[in-house]
Amino acid sequence: MNPVTRRRIALFKANRRGWWSLRIFLVLFTLSLFAEFIANDKPILMGLDGEWYVPVLIDYSEIELGGVLETSADYRDPFMLARIETDGWALWPPVRFSYDTIDWSIDVAPSPPDSTHWIGTDVFGQDVFARLLYGFRLSVLFGLTLTAISASVGVAVGAMQGYFGGYVDLLGQRFVEIWAGVPVLFILIILASIVETNIWWLIAILSLFSWMSLVGVVRAEFLRARNFEFVRAARALGVSDVRIMRRHVLPNAMVATLTFVPFLLNGSITSLTALDFLGFGLPLESPSLGRLLSLAKSNLHAPWLGLGVFFTLATLLTLLIFIGEAVRDALDPRRSLPVRSAT
Repeated sequence: MNPVTRRRIALFKANRRGWWSLRIFLVLFTLSLFAEFIANDKPILMGLDGEWYVPVLIDYSEIELGGVLETSADYRDPFMLARIETDGWALWPPVRFSYDTIDWSIDVAPSPPDSTHWIGTDVFGQDVFARLLYGFRLSVLFGLTLTAISASVGVAVGAMQGYFGGYVDLLGQRFVEIWAGVPVLFILIILASIVETNIWWLIAILSLFSWMSLVGVVRAEFLRARNFEFVRAARALGVSDVRIMRRHVLPNAMVATLTFVPFLLNGSITSLTALDFLGFGLPLESPSLGRLLSLAKSNLHAPWLGLGVFFTLATLLTLLIFIGEAVRDALDPRRSLPVRSAT
C-alpha cells in the first residue's frame, strides 16, 4: 500500500463519526442481504421423514413434502404445520413473516406492535419489520446500482468535455443544459400509464438524468489537468488520448468525484422513496419504503407505520452523509493527520 493511500485511510479513520457510520452501515446492509434468514414465512432448515430440506433457498412443491398439491408448499398452512410437528422439525427465522406475508390471525389491521409483530402490521396485515428490512435492502441495492451507472456516465462525459475542450466542450455543455431541463417526473408519469414499471425501468430512466451532477466536477478537473507538464509530455511522446485520460488525468479527477459518490447514493435512495410515495415507482407488491410511507400518510391513527419508515430512512441517509463527510476529509490534500497528545 503506497503512502498516499495509507494517509487517506488514516484521515478517514480519524473522522470518528464517519468511520463508525461506515461500520454501522456495513453491518446493517450485510444483515439486510440475509433478510430471508431473518424474516420469512419459510423455515431456514427442515427435517421431514428423515430427509433434510432448505425451504428458504429452494422452492418445494407440496407433493415433495408429502402433500397432494403441485403448488409451492405453504408452511403456514395447518396441514404443513401438522406435518412438521408430528413427522419432523423446523428451524424458523426470528420473524416468521416475509414482507408479503399476510397474518390472518390478527383481529384488526393495522395492528400495534406486540411480541409477534415487533413494529406492528400495516393495513394489509403484513409485518412492518419485515417490510422495513426488505425495503432497506431494496433501497440500498437500487441506490448502489444507479450510483454506479450515473458515476460511470458522468465521469466519461465530463472527461471528454474537459480534456478535448473547444467545440466538444461547448456542444457538450449546451446538451447538458438542455437535458437538465427535461421534466423527469412527467416522463415517469407517462411511462407509468403505458407500461408497468419495475426496478430495471426505473434504473434505466433515472440513469438518463442522474449522471449530470458529476459532469461539472469531472469537467473542471480535466480542464485543470490537461495543461499539466506530464500530460503535455505524454502527448509529445505520442501517447494516445484515451491512455492519457485513463492513466494520467483520471486519477486526479477521481479525488473530487469520489467525494460526491456517497451524496449521489443518498440522492438515488431518496428519489426511489419519493417516486414510490407518489405511486410512480415500483409495483405495489414491492417491499418499498416509499410505499409504506404512503400507507402511513393514509393511516395516521397507526403511528408505528410512519415512525418505522422515518427512523429507517433517517438512519440510512444520516449514515451515508457522515460517510461522505469522512471521504471528503480523507481526499482533501490540505488536511493533516490529527496529532495525539502523549499521556
